[in-house]
Amino acid sequence: MSKQILQKAANEARGLAMDAVAKAASGHLGLPLGCAELGAVLFGKLLRYNSAHPEWINRDIFILSAGHGSMFMYSWLHMSGYKISRDDVINFRQLHHNTMGHPEFRETDGIEATTGPLGQGVGNAVGYAVALKMAASRFNTSSHQIFSKEQKVVCLAGDGCLQEGVASEASAFAGHFGLDNLILFYDSNDVTLDAMADATQSEDTEERYKAYRWDVQVVKDGQDMDSIEKAYEIAKSSSSGRPQMIILKTTIAKGISEVAGTNKGHGEAGVKFVDESRKKLGLPEEKFYVSKETKEYFAEHKTKLSSAYSQWESIFNEWKQANPDLYKLLESPKEKVDPIALLSKVPVFADAAIATRKAGQDVLQPLAQSLPLFISGSADLHGSTLNYIANAGDFTRSNASGRNIKFGIREHAMGAMLNGFAYHGIFKPSGATFLVFSDYCRPSIRIAALSHLPVTYIFTHDSVAVGEDGPTHQPVETLNGLRMIPGLDVIRPCDPEETAGAFASALSRSNGPTLLALSRQALPYLGSDGAQARRVGVLHGAYIIHKETEELKVIIIATGSEVSVAIAAAKKLGNNVRVVSMPCSSIFDQQTTEYKETVLPTTCRKRVSVEAGVTSFWYKYVGLDGKTVGIDRFGLSGPGSKVLTELGISADHVVSVVQSLL
Repeated sequence: MSKQILQKAANEARGLAMDAVAKAASGHLGLPLGCAELGAVLFGKLLRYNSAHPEWINRDIFILSAGHGSMFMYSWLHMSGYKISRDDVINFRQLHHNTMGHPEFRETDGIEATTGPLGQGVGNAVGYAVALKMAASRFNTSSHQIFSKEQKVVCLAGDGCLQEGVASEASAFAGHFGLDNLILFYDSNDVTLDAMADATQSEDTEERYKAYRWDVQVVKDGQDMDSIEKAYEIAKSSSSGRPQMIILKTTIAKGISEVAGTNKGHGEAGVKFVDESRKKLGLPEEKFYVSKETKEYFAEHKTKLSSAYSQWESIFNEWKQANPDLYKLLESPKEKVDPIALLSKVPVFADAAIATRKAGQDVLQPLAQSLPLFISGSADLHGSTLNYIANAGDFTRSNASGRNIKFGIREHAMGAMLNGFAYHGIFKPSGATFLVFSDYCRPSIRIAALSHLPVTYIFTHDSVAVGEDGPTHQPVETLNGLRMIPGLDVIRPCDPEETAGAFASALSRSNGPTLLALSRQALPYLGSDGAQARRVGVLHGAYIIHKETEELKVIIIATGSEVSVAIAAAKKLGNNVRVVSMPCSSIFDQQTTEYKETVLPTTCRKRVSVEAGVTSFWYKYVGLDGKTVGIDRFGLSGPGSKVLTELGISADHVVSVVQSLL
C-alpha cells in the first residue's frame, strides 16, 4: 500500500468535508475527519467495487450507518470515480444535487442504503448479509461462483448507532445466525452530540459483542492505516463462522485541533477554524481540492478494480450460458409482475367465514410458489401471523436457501433487515407481527417508504376485535398513523377474496412498501358481486361492494371487518344506500378522477365512514357534511364481539348515525 499517497488522499478528503460543511453552513465534520484514514484504506485498496457498474452483484457492500457523516461517503465516492462531480460536492446539502444531508438510496450512485436515523444501517447491513448468503446458495453452482466467498458487507457505525436498540437487535441476530460475511467498523471516538460518551454509556462494547458471538478486534490507533488494513485482512480471512467487529479508537474531527476529540467536533462548530486547519494539513488555498497525484492513484486503482470485474464477468457469462434457468430467475426482479396473473394462481374461496390472516395463509402458498424469490419472516409469531411458506425451509447457519426467517422478538431489526433485503434487490422480502407492534418497526417502515422499497408487511390482529388481550394489544390509532406515511400502501381487506387482491397488489408492487392489516377473527364471505370483482376492487383501492337500487342518498365507506357491518346496516336502511369498501385509500387516491367519481360521486355529500379505529382520517372522504363511526379511545379487555358492540361498532349503531343525516 502506498501509505504516502493514501495519507495525502485522507487529508484531501478532510479538506473536501471542511469546505463542503463550511459552504453549506450545515453538516457534520466529526466522522468524515475522524475516519479519513479508514476511507482511504477501504476505497483506496481493500473494498471490491466498480464505479462504472455500481450495481455489480459481486461487489462488496459498504454502508455508512452513521449517516450524518455523509461527507465521508461523498468525498470517497467522488475520488473513486462514482457519479459525484466536484460541483455536486460543492453543492453539498443544496437542492437538486445528489449530495444530500444524509445518504439516500437510488439518489446517489454508490449509496447502498438510506441512513441517518442511527442504527438503521447496522440492521440494513445484517439484512444484506443474509441476502448475500441466500443468493450464493440459490445461484452459485459447483462450476461457477458468481457470488464469491470473499464478498463482504462492511458497515461503519458510531457510538450513537450502537446505543440505538435496533443495532443491538440486529447484532444479536447476526451473531446467532453466524453471518461471517459481515464486518462492522465501530468508530469509537468517545463522543456523542451533547457530551462525551461517558456521560451516557459505560458498557464494555467489546465484551457485549463477544457475548453476541462476534469476533472483536480493537485497533488502538484507528487512524493508523497499517493497523486498519491488518485488522480488516484478519476479519476478512476469518474462518470462525462469526461476524466481525473492528473497534477503531479514533479522534473525532481530527485536523481541526480546536475541536478535535471533543463533542464540539461532532457538528459544524469547527467551521470557524477551517481555513487555518487546511493550511496545517498542507492543503492549498483552492477549495474543494483534490491533487493530481490522488486523481492518478484512484484512476490506476479503478483500472485494477475493472480488471477484477472483467475476470468475474467471464465467470458470470459462462454461468449464464450453462444455467439459463438460473439466469432467468436472477433477472426476474427486473420484470414487472402482473397482479391479475398472480390472482389467477389463487383458487376462489368457499362461501364460509374465515379470518383474513387465515385467508392470507392460503393465498400466500400459491403466490410463493409462483414467486420463488419471495421470502417471509416473522417476529416469533408464525403460529399467529400464519405467513410461513410451506416446504420452503428456514434460513439457518446450515441452510442459507431457506425462505422463512425467524427474526425472534426483534421487530425493529426485522424492519431494518427487510430494508436490507430490498436494497440488495434480488429477493422480495416480507415480515410479520401484530399490527399494534408496528410501532416497534415504524422507523424502518418510514425509511422503506422514503426509499421506495418493495417490502411487504403482514400485520395481523388488526383491531379491538383482538378482544381478551385488551387495549395493550388492540390497535386503534395505528392504521391511520401508518396511512400518514407517504408512499406506504396500507391495505385492510374485508374477506378472503379481498385478501387475495391485497397480496397480489403487494407482491406486484415495485416502487414502495405495502402493509397488509389482517384480522384475527373470522369474517363473513361477502360474495354477492363475485370473487373477481372484490379482488380487482382492491387493485383500485376502493369500489362499490353493495350498490343502491334506487336514487342514491347515502354512502357508507368501510374497511376490513367493518365492511360486513356496513352492508348489514345498508340492508336495514333500504334501497338508497351504497356501501363502498375502501381497503386502501392511497391506491384509491391515485385512480382517475372519472373512476373516483363513479365510486364516491361528489353529488352525494351524505356519507358515513365505519372503521374500528380513530376517526379523524375519515373526514377526507366523508367531508364536513358526513359523520364517522369509529373508536376515539383505547379499547377494552373482553370477548372481541362484545368489545366491538360496547364501542359502537355494530350495524344498529351505524343505522342510527346514517338516520341522523337523513
